[in-house]
Amino acid sequence: MSNLSARKPAISFIFVTLVLSIVGFGLLIPVLPKLIVQFEGGDFTDGANTLKWIVGIYAFMQFVSSPILGSLSDRFGRRPIILIATAGSAIDYLIMANAPTLTWFFIARVIAGSTAGVLATANAYIADVTPPEKRAQSFGLLGAAFGIGFIIGPVVGGLLGQYDIRLPFWFAAGCSGLNWLWGYFMLPESLKPENRRAFSWKRANPVGAFLAMRRFPAVLGLVECYFILTLAQVMLQTTWALYTEERYGWNPLHIGLSLMFVGVATGLVQATLVKKIVPKLGDTRSVIVGMCISIVAFIGYGLASHGWALYAVICVGCFAGIAGPALQSYTTKHIPADEQGAVQGVFAGLQSLASIPGPFIALYSFGWAIAPERKFHLPGIAFFEAAFLTLLALGLAIRSFKRDETAGKLAVPVAVPGV
Repeated sequence: MSNLSARKPAISFIFVTLVLSIVGFGLLIPVLPKLIVQFEGGDFTDGANTLKWIVGIYAFMQFVSSPILGSLSDRFGRRPIILIATAGSAIDYLIMANAPTLTWFFIARVIAGSTAGVLATANAYIADVTPPEKRAQSFGLLGAAFGIGFIIGPVVGGLLGQYDIRLPFWFAAGCSGLNWLWGYFMLPESLKPENRRAFSWKRANPVGAFLAMRRFPAVLGLVECYFILTLAQVMLQTTWALYTEERYGWNPLHIGLSLMFVGVATGLVQATLVKKIVPKLGDTRSVIVGMCISIVAFIGYGLASHGWALYAVICVGCFAGIAGPALQSYTTKHIPADEQGAVQGVFAGLQSLASIPGPFIALYSFGWAIAPERKFHLPGIAFFEAAFLTLLALGLAIRSFKRDETAGKLAVPVAVPGV
């Protein structure tokens, strides 16, 4: 069997795995904040404070475990890590579906964070089976999987939440169970034996993993950029449900429908336009253009005085989806085959690290800005903060790309006498 014929089914398997994973996650977005608020007696401020701790503990555990799982995938392959991650998600959702107190939510999030490795391993999987010139297109396909997951997940979660606020958790557990079965029976291993390397705790722990990035100067320069950019995205995600409910009076169904629209728009861009735009603009320009669009979208979300205006902003913001695949493509081109999992684990760790302060900053700002004693009412404050952070990330990305370009020009081959 040729490499091309082997590559197509591998990508299709990972695509379906990610769709099922994101459906399970998306189901909870419209209902989890509302359930937490109910546990807190209906108080939005107390609910926001509790939610940020629940999100934070998940992010901390993911930060600790992601480099470990990434290094394990470089040693034992991508398939077992994907199976561990999906099993952890299923256990997480089952516990939350039955949780009698908030303590059980924290226990569930600890389990889920410790086993969270689908995204990083999927990125490494794509790097294993795709040639460098095709990686932006393949990462765009993964972005489309996210889009499809958000088309199905939030709207179904909103519909189920209308009947029983716990029902989406049961449905999410079923999605994760199907995900595990799909991976167990259908997902082939992507990492060849010759591209595997020995596991090392020195490089697998979070600190050692970050220090190891110094061996890849072109990628190291994007570490701060990726962290800040993820921080901005986390702030948007953690406040969306509370923001739209408080400002526009949306119920879980309305919130789910808005997120479905985000999924449709983003999925269309990443499934159809990434493969056309990124090759023409190049990886670096695509990242820069995508970030600029994100800044405009964040400001638009914060300024939208009516719910319908959010949909207009989403139509613009979806084109920012070219940045993610381009950034992943750029990164994988600067990493050897036997370390893709470790580096992707580092970036997953950065994502989870950003998820620790992100909810605290966004939800604290949201609660502060809507407090009754405040002389002004600014529920969109977290989106303005996210726009500023994205602007900062844009400056760091431009600096990193210029340094890499300069280093490439200085690397002039030296003629050796007699050769």
